Amino acid sequence: MNPGFCLLLLCALSIFFSSAAAAERAATPNGCNLFIGSWVREDAYLPLYQSSSCPFIGEGFDCQRNGRPDTDYLKYRWKPAECDLLRFDGRDFLERNRGKKILFVGDSLSNNMWRSLLCMIHAAVPDGNLSQPQDLFTYHVPAYVVSISRLKNPFLVDLKREKVGKVLKLDSITTGGKWKGMDVLIFNSYHWWNHRGRLQSWDYFQVGNETRKYMDRMEAYEIAMTTWAKWIDSNINPAKTAVFFLGVSAVHVNSMDWGGTAGGTCRGETQPVEGPSYPGPSVPGESIIRAVISKMQNPAHLLDITLLTQLRKDGHPSTFAGINLSDCSHWCLAGVPDTWNDILYTMLLDS
Repeated sequence: MNPGFCLLLLCALSIFFSSAAAAERAATPNGCNLFIGSWVREDAYLPLYQSSSCPFIGEGFDCQRNGRPDTDYLKYRWKPAECDLLRFDGRDFLERNRGKKILFVGDSLSNNMWRSLLCMIHAAVPDGNLSQPQDLFTYHVPAYVVSISRLKNPFLVDLKREKVGKVLKLDSITTGGKWKGMDVLIFNSYHWWNHRGRLQSWDYFQVGNETRKYMDRMEAYEIAMTTWAKWIDSNINPAKTAVFFLGVSAVHVNSMDWGGTAGGTCRGETQPVEGPSYPGPSVPGESIIRAVISKMQNPAHLLDITLLTQLRKDGHPSTFAGINLSDCSHWCLAGVPDTWNDILYTMLLDS
């Protein structure tokens, strides 16, 4: 083999593994992997807020108001195998982020996490106000000059209406200007890539000048997330902006995945699966986003929530979402997304 080629190959491998190591370090504050563990029941463990006292919770996530009779799902805390997870402190969070702008960008799971964060902050400092200039929802906390915004963008890449129909442009981001100037960015994207039928948001995929009617969904997802990662590397200064990616949140639409009976879903589930492993199948998007982030010049901090959500078959709104459908994709508040914000808080302290 050509010695020059070998040297290039070694350099490439070195860069790849150093990037992967950086991504791994970012996910393990103080040497503790926050994403490997189990849910532990503690009767004394209470949410930081009551759903009835939070004005931002949203009808679909307010399971108690929608008639859910049990409260056991509120009494579990996430216990990493090697350490204890810090509990969110609203005043400390605001003080550490004084004068900063925080933005969530993504789908309805991003909305789940954003509303959870607002409820946790409102419980500590109730003096804030919510505004909606166009498609940007922003919660302002004047005493700390903090803004926490949410921008709906389920694919992160462009979805354009053209003569042929709605085209999902996998290698194009023209809306990223709205992401600039932030101090903390939290992205997510996955579930909408699996929508079919009337729920599917696009008619065609496009890569470069090639337009396709059909394409493997995970191939499309990988291309799009690579486009996002390259955009972040080219446009965001890591010295000024902390970038996070909320990983793939599990759904529980097939109870056979966790040893239940055929035909069952999350409906009626009141207890988590015992950790620290999940008996069901892996989620394809999990490995894809981890690989994409590992190749970034400045890897985003991955909130690798797949396992801890897989174990919480009991945490969904199910029939208590205020709609006529059973929701086994989103999460009741106060509940699992509060833990996502505990993890975000812990990682921000460490960064």
